[in-house]
Amino acid sequence: MLAHGISTGALFLLVGTLYDRRHTFEISEYGGLATPMPKLRRSSFLWRCRRWIADAEWFCRRVPRAARHLPAALGLGYVGGPGRDSLRCYLLWSYQRVFFGEITREKNRSLPDASAREKWILATMAVVTLWMGIGSTFITARTAAAAQDVIDQVEPQRPYEAAAPSATTPGESREPESTAGQA
Repeated sequence: MLAHGISTGALFLLVGTLYDRRHTFEISEYGGLATPMPKLRRSSFLWRCRRWIADAEWFCRRVPRAARHLPAALGLGYVGGPGRDSLRCYLLWSYQRVFFGEITREKNRSLPDASAREKWILATMAVVTLWMGIGSTFITARTAAAAQDVIDQVEPQRPYEAAAPSATTPGESREPESTAGQA
C-alpha cells in the first residue's frame, strides 16, 4: 500500500511537471514531447508500467481469493476486468498522444526536460519503491504485532472458542477418585 502511494505520487509529480511547463491539461495541446523531453517520457513510462504491474498483481491475488469465499465475486471480477482494461487502453492512447508523433504546437519544441531536482525526486521515489518491494519485511516486522491486535479484535468469535468445554458432565463429581482402597 505504501509503494502504491509513492508510485501514484510519482505520476502526479510527472503530470504536474507537464502542467507547470504548459499550464494546460488539454491532451490536444501536447504532442511529440518525446523529442524535447526524453527523460521525462522515460520516467513517465516506467512509473506507469510499475502501476500496471501492481494492478495486475492485485487483480490476480484478490479475485481468486474472493471467489473462494463468495461465488458472486468471481462474476464481479469478470465484469470489472474489461473496465480496468479499457482504462489502461485509454491511458496508453493518451500517453501516445502526449509523447509521440509530430510536435503539434510550436511551444512544445522549447520545453525543458526534467530538471536536476525533478530527476532526484523521481530517482528517490524509485529507490524507495524498489526497497519496499525487496525489503518488505523491514516494514511488516514492525507492524506485525499491531496488525495481529487488530485482527484479534475484529475477528468474530467462533462458537467453539466462545466457551471452554467443561471437563465434567452434569451430575459427575469433580473430585478425583481415591485409589487408597484399591489393591
